[in-house]
Amino acid sequence: MDVNKMKKIAIGNDHAGFELKTVLVKHLVDSGYEVKDFGSYNLEKADYPDYAHKVSKAIEEGQVEIGILICGSANGIAMSANKHQGIRAAICWSEEIAQLARLHNNANIIAVPARFITTEEAIKCLDMFINTSFEGGRHESRVKKISC
Repeated sequence: MDVNKMKKIAIGNDHAGFELKTVLVKHLVDSGYEVKDFGSYNLEKADYPDYAHKVSKAIEEGQVEIGILICGSANGIAMSANKHQGIRAAICWSEEIAQLARLHNNANIIAVPARFITTEEAIKCLDMFINTSFEGGRHESRVKKISC
């Protein structure tokens, strides 16, 4: 894994995720990360697939190693991202789920449910996701079977 790419993170959201994104971006920048923000940039209605596809494409093109997607439930934005080959977006609402998403599933996008998580828990999930590496081993063959 390219350490310099790990210091770059893509982020995208719909209107429901805008406020939480603002907090997470500040947290990341304060922690030394470069954040590529694909929007949305305000509280006006926004369609989550538009941002899921932009973040997924940044990962596919090798601009970044991981991404963050935020919408109300995280379901729609994760579903949209997971249409891309090589993308493994995991909905995370607790530190343990975030850790396992990386450790066992080699997730490369954390999808956060803005309407169902506190800001503090979202930050904990994000930190755990970023700081956990794929365990490989017995999980490697399973992860290889995800893509169609």
